[in-house]
Amino acid sequence: MGQEESHSGEMNRAQIQELCLVFMKECPSGALHLHEFKRIFGVVSSSAEESLYIETVFHSFDTNKDNTLDFIEYVAALHLILRGNLEDRLKWSFKMYDTDGNGMLDRHEVKQIIRILYKIKLQKSDISMTPSEICDRIFDLVDQNHDGQITLPEFMEGAQKDEWLMNLLKLDVNATGWVIQNCGKLP
Repeated sequence: MGQEESHSGEMNRAQIQELCLVFMKECPSGALHLHEFKRIFGVVSSSAEESLYIETVFHSFDTNKDNTLDFIEYVAALHLILRGNLEDRLKWSFKMYDTDGNGMLDRHEVKQIIRILYKIKLQKSDISMTPSEICDRIFDLVDQNHDGQITLPEFMEGAQKDEWLMNLLKLDVNATGWVIQNCGKLP
């Protein structure tokens, strides 16, 4: 469910090529900055949580850590968001949660992203749990050896076994809709 499903509005090669041309027009320097990235994904900075969320997404794709996305990073991001398979998306989600980059998730990291997701999307859902309760449930479901840390294999296996967890953990970046709607409209 969710990430393993094919995107109903999946882009074809011509649309992707058009988007690449847009990148070259919009970013003639070859660098996409955070404020442009926010505009592309429709973040209007009305919410500190949404802004932090999209900044986290942006930095996850900035592999050389120069605070811009070059064309290769941009294409890799688009490919993952628009066409990535479940395994790749879960690995990316794990990387997003792993803010200290140590290859494991601790409760602090999980609570941090849960707080952001809670303010963005969970308050409007039917989930009646607090961020701490959600974190506890995630660790109960995923931390197989109960060491207080979640490894990538535990994360991937746990997310694929539990539909509630999969829906919670998937990082919703509504790029597909934006790209398809705006591909031919940008200068």
